[in-house]
Formats: sequence, C-alpha cells, structure tokens
Amino acid sequence: MQINFLKAYTDNYIWLLETNKEISVIDPGEATPVLNYLSHSKKVLKDILITHHHFDHTGGIEDLRKYVNGKIYGPKNDIASITDRVIDGDCFSTLDIKMQTIAVPGHTLDHVAFYCQEMDSLFCGDTLFAGGCGRVFEGTHEDMFQSIQKLKDLPPETKVYCAHEYTESNLEFALEVDASNHDLKKRVADLSKKMTANNGCSIPSDLALELKTNPFLRCDLLRDSLKDCKTEMDAFSYLRSWKDNF
Repeated sequence: MQINFLKAYTDNYIWLLETNKEISVIDPGEATPVLNYLSHSKKVLKDILITHHHFDHTGGIEDLRKYVNGKIYGPKNDIASITDRVIDGDCFSTLDIKMQTIAVPGHTLDHVAFYCQEMDSLFCGDTLFAGGCGRVFEGTHEDMFQSIQKLKDLPPETKVYCAHEYTESNLEFALEVDASNHDLKKRVADLSKKMTANNGCSIPSDLALELKTNPFLRCDLLRDSLKDCKTEMDAFSYLRSWKDNF
C-alpha cells in the first residue's frame, strides 16, 4: 500500500491510497485529477472517503461515483451520493486496510477524520494542519479544541495527512507566537528542502513534530505567555482568533 497525492484547486490535496490495481481517494474536491490518474494508471477506483461537506472536498463526487467499484464513506450531512454514513468510533476497510472514524467537529459540524493504525496515518481534512488548525466555521472554539485534543492523543509516530498546503503561512504565525522554540525554527529552516524533495508538498508531517511546533497543540505550554489566558481552552481560543486576523 502506498499513499500518494493529487493537487486540486490552488492548494487542496486529494489523498490516494494505492495498490497495484486499485486506488481509494480521500476528499476529491475535483474529479478531473482523479479521472486523469485512473486513465494513466489503468487502475480501478475502489472507494471514496469524505471528511466533511465543503465543496472543495466533495466537488468531484458526482462525476466520480459511476467509476466507484466499492463505497462512498462520509459523515452525516446532505450529500446524497454518500453510500455509507460513519460516526465517531465506526470502523471500515478500504483496500484491505482498516480505518477508524474520529468525529472532529469545529471546522464544520459534520467533520470526521480517518485513522489507520496499521499505516500510522491520519487523514484529518481541515481540522489539524501542518503547523496549524482549521478555521472554526460551524462549531465553536470549544468544539475545535476538544477535537484537536482527540487527535493530540494519537501515537506520536502518526503521520498527519491534512487537505491543504498551508504550512508556510502556518509556521509564520507559529513563529510569532512561539519565537524561542528551537524545534520550530529548525522546522522552518527545513521546509523548503522538504517541499523540493516532495514535488512542492510539505505533507505529511507527524504528530511528534506537531506536538513540538504547532501552537494549537501547545496551549498548555503557551498559556502563561498569552494575555488573560487561565486555561488551555482560553489559550486555544486566543490563538484561533489571533490566527483568523493574522
């Protein structure tokens, strides 16, 4: 099993789970990159996995569903093409690997992430980003904080596959918040080298690195340096509001 990516829109990633004969795709915001890949590779589209309802993650479903040889997994929302609705704790298999569903509301109320223990991999859509986290559109800061805490508790070796290339701007903000963090400075220094080696993609990171450098996972450590923040939740909300206007 390999994990590869296709680019969509200006900064979206469509993640591919890939065997010699089949692929499953995660968050196909556009159909054309997937259809082109299927034509070139001569592989079969097994399943589609959807993390949340935003169009840049679901826009390709209608054009792709006639090629699907399996199922379309996704959360409870109004997207009629989803064949199998999943909620927190649900497990299913795609391409013979087990996926665990983790409910992570905040960015949207329906948002889920998919965790594969076998491959030490987390597909987290727009909840946790490399160096940051998603904007809170439908939930509350408390919702997003609790969702981030769930992901924070996964094994540190977990590879984090988020759905957007926001790493550079996220790390710029992180440096404003946590300027004395030597691990963060090293991450910033290494970023361009990593992207050059990976066709312009900074993903995946891993949870161990996020715990050292992502301010939204370090609220316990940063709380005392932030104005009027008495709890981790206070610190998270302060940082999220700051980042919204950064």
